[in-house]
Amino acid sequence: MLILILAIVIALVAWSLHLMQEALERHEFSLMLAGTLVAFSAAALVGVYFLMGNYIGYLTHMPHQASYELPYTEIQLVGLNQSGREIEIK
Repeated sequence: MLILILAIVIALVAWSLHLMQEALERHEFSLMLAGTLVAFSAAALVGVYFLMGNYIGYLTHMPHQASYELPYTEIQLVGLNQSGREIEIK
C-alpha cells in the first residue's frame, strides 16, 4: 500500500512542477495556483497516510474488552456436608 501511495504522491509532485513550469513560461497565475494546489494535495495525502497509520496502530494495540461480561455480583456457593446439611463454601 505504501508503494502505491508513494507512486501517487510522486506523480502529483511531478504534475505540480510541470504546471508551475508552464505557469512561468506563459506568465499565467492560474497555472501557478493549480500547481500549488496539486502540491498541497500531495502533502495532505502523505499527512493523512501517516495519521491514519498511527491511528490504526493505536487501535490494534488496544486491549480488547469482551462485551459479554456481566457486572460483578456476589455469588454464594453452597454445598452439602456428609450429614446432608448445607454449608457455605468460601
